Amino acid sequence: MKLLGFNFTKIQAEKIKDKVQNLKINTRINVSNISSAKADMLKTKEEILSISFSYGLDYEPELAKIDLEGGLIISLESKKAKEVLKQWKNKKMPEDFRLLLFNLIMKKSGLRALKLEEEMNLPIHFQLPGLKIGDKK
Repeated sequence: MKLLGFNFTKIQAEKIKDKVQNLKINTRINVSNISSAKADMLKTKEEILSISFSYGLDYEPELAKIDLEGGLIISLESKKAKEVLKQWKNKKMPEDFRLLLFNLIMKKSGLRALKLEEEMNLPIHFQLPGLKIGDKK
């Protein structure tokens, strides 16, 4: 799978409260559409798919929400693309494709969410690496 294009069509962040105890951050990913795409500019033997998605972070209990929507364009081997489109008729995806797709969406959307979290002074939705003082031997 090769990523040919990625864009956001909706970026929304809302801070509801300032302080909350026992914070939980839940991630949502939804693929709303997968379709075949034509690209006259690109000469490739692979099939091109257009995918619409949404990505959300819910800060519970009711601290904040981040919602992102967008689309991406990928190229896939023809056989794999036909399998994806066939399963999508039932709103399903091959597991290996779904894993690659969701990781791609999480990577791109997570970076945008990180920027929004910084701007809105929200807790970061994942653990950042840090340094600790070690024991001397």
